Amino acid sequence: MTVKDIIEKLELSVLVEGDLSREVTGGYCGDLLSWVMGRAQSGDCWLTVMGNVNAVAVCVLADCACIVLAENAALDEDARRRAEMQEVTVLRSGENAYRLAVKLGEIL
Repeated sequence: MTVKDIIEKLELSVLVEGDLSREVTGGYCGDLLSWVMGRAQSGDCWLTVMGNVNAVAVCVLADCACIVLAENAALDEDARRRAEMQEVTVLRSGENAYRLAVKLGEIL
């Protein structure tokens, strides 16, 4: 399933468009960046409320397919610019991370 498929099926808003054809192979839910950096897997759809530049860096280091900001969390301007530069797809939903994780698990 691709990032584009995830966007459509979970009805996500696109904040920064990266590679929408990237394959999503799993999911990871967490907000403690050092924890995510050591545990998220390549290809994961990362569910978080962290919309700062450090989250974008962790996404790149962990090689996640995309970031989904849960609960309409904000993406700060520095993070937006960095995500655009590094072609990181950043998405947003009004749902909480638990509900998004359940839905992601059902479609994967």
